[in-house]
Amino acid sequence: MPREDTEEAHIKRMADLLRQGSTLTDLACPACASPLFKLRSGDLWCAKCEKKVIVVKEGEEPAKVASSMVLETLESTILAKVQEIQNRMQHEENVDELQKLSKTLAELLENLEKVRRTKRI
Repeated sequence: MPREDTEEAHIKRMADLLRQGSTLTDLACPACASPLFKLRSGDLWCAKCEKKVIVVKEGEEPAKVASSMVLETLESTILAKVQEIQNRMQHEENVDELQKLSKTLAELLENLEKVRRTKRI
């Protein structure tokens, strides 16, 4: 891919982020030095690398930051599965299958609460 296309695509992604409500920060990506955007979720994002960027403050333990990332990913995964179960339940007519889905949903919600409690600690 020619350099112009890469830069043009990078600028387009940056413009898309701004249109979606992200804000440009005064921080730069440690990998490529491109400006970082703060997404509506609060996450920092590099439009050039197309990756989430985690800022570790001086004195902060990297292990704590890593575990926080794992919990966020786990929370997102559980929420996606809850949505999948909810969609299946809407169209399911078999009572036995509905009971299985309900049990799975209850377990997912219980695990979601555990993850959220752990994040608060």
